[in-house]
Amino acid sequence: MFSLTEKSLYVCALDLWIDSMRSRERGYVSHGHSDHAREHRVVVTTPNTAAICRSRFRLLPTFEEHAFNAPWEERDHRLTLFSAGHVLGSSQLMIEGEAGSFVYTGDFKLEPSLTVEPPEVKRCDVLLMECTFGRPHYVFPPRDEVAGEMIAFARKTLEGDAVPVFFAYSLGKAQEAMAILGGAGVSLVVHAAVDTLAKVYAACGVTLPSYKRYDADAHPAGSAIIWPPGGKMLPKTLNGKPLRTAILTGWAIDRNGFYRYRADRGFALSDHADYPALLRYVELAQPRRVLLNHGWKDFAYRLRGLGIDAQYLEHHEQLSLF
Repeated sequence: MFSLTEKSLYVCALDLWIDSMRSRERGYVSHGHSDHAREHRVVVTTPNTAAICRSRFRLLPTFEEHAFNAPWEERDHRLTLFSAGHVLGSSQLMIEGEAGSFVYTGDFKLEPSLTVEPPEVKRCDVLLMECTFGRPHYVFPPRDEVAGEMIAFARKTLEGDAVPVFFAYSLGKAQEAMAILGGAGVSLVVHAAVDTLAKVYAACGVTLPSYKRYDADAHPAGSAIIWPPGGKMLPKTLNGKPLRTAILTGWAIDRNGFYRYRADRGFALSDHADYPALLRYVELAQPRRVLLNHGWKDFAYRLRGLGIDAQYLEHHEQLSLF
């Protein structure tokens, strides 16, 4: 039995919260983004996510770290963390017991990337998955194609004596952008928050291209900037200089979606699965039942149309897993 309360999942049999939005006594954290990671007294997670959380949390909890595919026993259940391919250290949770197997995906993607552990899919009886891009028009271009367009945008902007600015979340998207652009020889300057997490990536064994942390006193000529979209103020050194801005997000698929971010361009570089990948995940996992959260409710109807027992979870529901 588990319940969904205050946007938080609670597994009653294990007394374990899953990606709770409030601090709890003991909680599983699937990855380091702030909409999933909270300072529980005990945080159950992977070593790389623990490293990311240590760099972001103000109060350090006790970390109960489990490597990918290193199962442990708890209250007559077997628990396993395995890669979600979302950001560095991101994991999915499998719970196995006498009644069957359950998988919580958290945020995930199936397409491989340059800075994240390769994703996995495990067969299960009950699957609880996110469906952020659970509508048919969300079909991302091949990642290599998106990377090529980003590089061309940066080079063309620099050749025109303007500064290319890429807006990317400081955790995950920014490091991927660094790997793409820096790997193509584009000189990089990054926001302090991006630099902090890039150092965590490096400590965890991810090789990133050389870059400079933004310095308010000077901006190196001929460099692209990687900046968090939440950073309302652009670097002061750019005042009066010609700019071209780009947002890195799966929502760039929406018609004129990048205008929402007041950017000149949008590139569909996403850390989430697109619509075909969501369907592919269900096909590979072969669950008897699919539960959905974090996304479009009508994805449940689309799955039912394919003959799949699917339900979107609402708040305050209590359900048996099997």
